[in-house]
Amino acid sequence: MSNEFLLSLAGIAGVLLVIRLLAPAVPHARLARRVTPGELVLAVAGVAGLVLHCGAMFFGSVVAAIPGTGPVIAQINAMGTASILWYVVPAALLLAGLRRQQLFAVVVLAVALLAVGVTMYNGAPLATHLVTIYAAAVVIAAIMFLLVLPPRFGRMGTPAKPVS
Repeated sequence: MSNEFLLSLAGIAGVLLVIRLLAPAVPHARLARRVTPGELVLAVAGVAGLVLHCGAMFFGSVVAAIPGTGPVIAQINAMGTASILWYVVPAALLLAGLRRQQLFAVVVLAVALLAVGVTMYNGAPLATHLVTIYAAAVVIAAIMFLLVLPPRFGRMGTPAKPVS
């Protein structure tokens, strides 16, 4: 993974975040869906797990600086059943956390995550796999910044009833 790859991904996420923060019409009221606190936890855990998986594969020495990650990195890089589970579980958590978002967005995300998994474990060229990672990361950022509304919290920090 090149610096340009990472910087352009960060740039796209940054632009989407700036749009979210500066454009009052974003997210569009008809398209946006509020997540519950539990859904937010699932989505964040899923993203963190996917980042861990990607980091273990491409930046093992950086991830290894986190105590206790050595065995996880070894399992992920072995590309066996454990590695598949280290990918599928976070992907499923992310989809579960975003399940009440717009159907088109969830379907596009599921297809993007499936493409990443297939290109990773089916022996596709690295360039193809990196393109699918890039696309999935852009889809995740777009959904999170352009569609997801944060949970509402009532008095005393307790979650308010979700609006469907």
